[in-house]
Amino acid sequence: MALTVAESIVSREGYKGLSARKVAKAIGYTVGTLYLVFENLDDLVLQINGRTLDALYEWLRARRANGSGAQECLVALSEAYIAYAETETPRWNLLFEYIAEQGNELPTWYQAKLNRVFGLVEVALAPLAGHRANKEIEQAARILWASVHGICTLKIRQRLELVGGQTTDEMASMLLDNFLKAFTA
Repeated sequence: MALTVAESIVSREGYKGLSARKVAKAIGYTVGTLYLVFENLDDLVLQINGRTLDALYEWLRARRANGSGAQECLVALSEAYIAYAETETPRWNLLFEYIAEQGNELPTWYQAKLNRVFGLVEVALAPLAGHRANKEIEQAARILWASVHGICTLKIRQRLELVGGQTTDEMASMLLDNFLKAFTA
């Protein structure tokens, strides 16, 4: 109940509008009672973000272009990631902005959810890896996705003009083409 209300607050007001007091009031609890369920506001946010990572994983998995080639799958994943960020901007922002501001170490369960999302990229990238070790594939997937994330962030922040004004699709396609040429060489 608290997580659903908190997600609603984030969707309406962004992560800066989220407070334990607002959540508690909306569900008819005191803040003290809310903290019997969650350690603190950071814990509440981590739980929301865990649910967002689950939703993102399902969103990407459903749109990854199964049966296509590796590059087509990676293009579909990048397009789906950008679409998710556009569709669920406040929750997507919460994944990166709140934790970055707090600087807390991520719990194991949270890291596992994050790894599951990256795993989709690793699986798509693996057929192109040739002789590369699993660790290299893992690192390449994260580097590639960090780059797609950067494009996505520019889109969400409405700053694409800073990098020449190309569309996100054009930028992501060029990124993937060039990355994969170097990765498969």
